Amino acid sequence: MAYLQPDKEGKVYLPAIRAAKERGEKLVCLTAYDYPTARIVDEAGVDIILVGDSMGNVIHGYGNTIPVSLDEITSACIAVKRGTERAMVVADMPFGTYHVSENESVRNALRLMKYGGAEAVKLEGGRNRADLVRRLVAEEIPVVSHIGLTPQSVYKMGGYRVQGRSAEQAKRLIEDAKL
Repeated sequence: MAYLQPDKEGKVYLPAIRAAKERGEKLVCLTAYDYPTARIVDEAGVDIILVGDSMGNVIHGYGNTIPVSLDEITSACIAVKRGTERAMVVADMPFGTYHVSENESVRNALRLMKYGGAEAVKLEGGRNRADLVRRLVAEEIPVVSHIGLTPQSVYKMGGYRVQGRSAEQAKRLIEDAKL
């Protein structure tokens, strides 16, 4: 398990993020895949550390994020959690881990939290994932939903394509964000 010590005072959890949003404060989120990077960005005062599937590109040299496994994210998450005292640790759900049944998606998210030490999970999608997000939240799993340029859709979109350029696309993204 990733939990080697109790959380420190001032630890960032979902209520603190909600409160900051209500006050109109900006939050800082950076990506880390290992213990030393997590220590550095945590000590610098970031609010959220994302253990991203971009590790596939940055660490493993994959051409995209599709091959990243749940085991790889879990392992990186353990290291990041150990290097973090204050920031909230959010783990990407790799491609294929939430494209399955809701029950299996919940099990995968729980694994990232229980064994990886994640304090929330991130997945790609808006209205197409709204029911799953509601289910995860009902299971007490905090969720970050990523809309717009979604790297896990690279094959569907034919590459990395900026989203929301037209007024209609922008409106759809705003609607997705409000779901």
